[in-house]
Amino acid sequence: MNDELVIAGVSFKSRLITGTGKHRSRESLLESVERSGTEMITVAIRRLNLDDPSQETLLDHLDWNRYRILPNTAGSRTADEAVFTARLAREVTGSNWIKVEVIPDPDYLLPDPVDTYEAAKRLISEGFVVLPYIHADPVLAKRLEDIGCATVMPLGSPIGSGRGVLTAEEIQIIIDQSSVPVVVDAGLGVPSDASRVMEMGADCVLVNTAIAQADDPGLMGEAFKLGVEAGRRAWLAGRIPVRESATPSSPVEGVAVAQVGN
Repeated sequence: MNDELVIAGVSFKSRLITGTGKHRSRESLLESVERSGTEMITVAIRRLNLDDPSQETLLDHLDWNRYRILPNTAGSRTADEAVFTARLAREVTGSNWIKVEVIPDPDYLLPDPVDTYEAAKRLISEGFVVLPYIHADPVLAKRLEDIGCATVMPLGSPIGSGRGVLTAEEIQIIIDQSSVPVVVDAGLGVPSDASRVMEMGADCVLVNTAIAQADDPGLMGEAFKLGVEAGRRAWLAGRIPVRESATPSSPVEGVAVAQVGN
C-alpha cells in the first residue's frame, strides 16, 4: 500500500515524528528512534551547547542520511526569540525546516497564538518551511495554513502531561478544514492516543515524553509505531457509522424457524 505522508514536497513512509528530549541515556534514545520507524526527529536547538564547535552534541549521534532533523524553537518566549532560534538552526543544520514553538508560560507550557503567528509569518517570508505548534484552535490553524505553513500541529493536551486527547472536537474541525498535513503534537501518553487521532484523519503524530520516559523506551517506540499504523489503516478502511441502537450482525432474512412440538 503506497500511502506516504507528504510535507512541503518531501515524502515519508512513517507518520510518526519523535523527539529527543527527556531520554535517560543516549542509548535509549537511539534504540527508541530505531524501533519507532520514524524518519523525522525534532531537536531543540536552544538546548544544545553550540559555543564550542569541537564539543559533541546530540546531532553528532543521529544519522543525517537516514533521518530528517527537524530543529525546533523550544525555549522561545516571543516571536523575536523564535525567529532568532530558527536562523541559528538553519546555520547549524543547513536546513530551512523549522518547528515553531513560542511558549511564554513555564507553568502550563501552552503556545502563544499571537507570537506563533507572527514568527511563522516572518520565517515564511525568509524562506523557511514552517511547522507551527499551536493550541487546537481551528481559526488559528486556518490562518497559519493561509500564510503558507507546511503543516499545522495542534496539541492533544499539555506538553508532557500524558493526558491523551482532550481537544478531540477541535482537532476534528482542524482536520476537516485543512489542506496541509495535520500533526497532532503533545500530551499523547499511550499508543491508543495516537491511534485515536489517526482514526480521526490526522496525518501524523509527534511523540516525545511518552516514549522517552517509558520504562522501556525502545519497546514504547515500537508500540507507537504500531498504534499509528493501525489508526491510519482504520481511517483508510472507513469506520462503520455510529448508531443509537443495536443492529444484528447476522442475517435476519431466510433464517430457518425452529418448529416446536408436532
